[in-house]
Order: sequence, then C-alpha cells, then structure tokens
Amino acid sequence: MGKNDRTVSKRDDGTWANKKDGAERASGIHPTQGAAAKEATKMLKNSGGGELKIKNEEGKIRSKDTIAPGNESSVKDKEH
Repeated sequence: MGKNDRTVSKRDDGTWANKKDGAERASGIHPTQGAAAKEATKMLKNSGGGELKIKNEEGKIRSKDTIAPGNESSVKDKEH
C-alpha cells in the first residue's frame, strides 16, 4: 500500500466512496461508481500518482490501475 493509493467502494446507503487507503473517512461521496472513480483519478494525479482500486457492489476488487502523476512535463530535463 503506497501513501497515495485510493479505493472506490459502495457504501451501505448505496452511494460510492472515494477513500484514501488508511484513512478513516472518505474524501468524497458520489452517486455513481464512475463519478467516484473519476474524482479518485484526479486526486491521484494531483498528489503525485498511485494505485486506484475499484471494488464491485459485493466489495471485491474488480480493477486496479496505476495512475501516473498529472503534473509531470513530457519534456525531458536537459540540464542534467
């Protein structure tokens, strides 16, 4: 488990949580799994990247994806 990893899972009330792994509370609550995954991806990109795990309605991991940092330039550093 990396420091920026996130999990999207369904809550008892039917909404979907975007939660940083190891946190007590969710970072966001969303009406759909897709909305929660989109927000989790955005948060991972902004915080330096990490792994996104998406659980199905039964709580089993259905997909894992490594999200790259979003603030990295595609231009190579030519100074070093």
